[in-house]
Amino acid sequence: MAPTLRDLPNIGEQLASELVASDLISIEDLTAMGSLNAAFCLRDHGFSVCANKLYALEGAIRGVRWHAIPSQQRSALWSAFQADRFDRSD
Repeated sequence: MAPTLRDLPNIGEQLASELVASDLISIEDLTAMGSLNAAFCLRDHGFSVCANKLYALEGAIRGVRWHAIPSQQRSALWSAFQADRFDRSD
């Protein structure tokens, strides 16, 4: 049986359901989109996105727990997500 989103680190039942509802149904979909764009996709489908959810997505793509991502990289991801939010509110 092929691995599913739930097999990735950081992806619990709730986040997996949100990803599928946002048309990200496979590991390949998530990997191709990248964590930042996946977070935008979740947001655009009406799901809340916090910093930890974004980090969880990045960690899932990297195959590590999100805590293993260096804090500087996590901060850069969150800043990019927030910058897009502010750009779209104009």
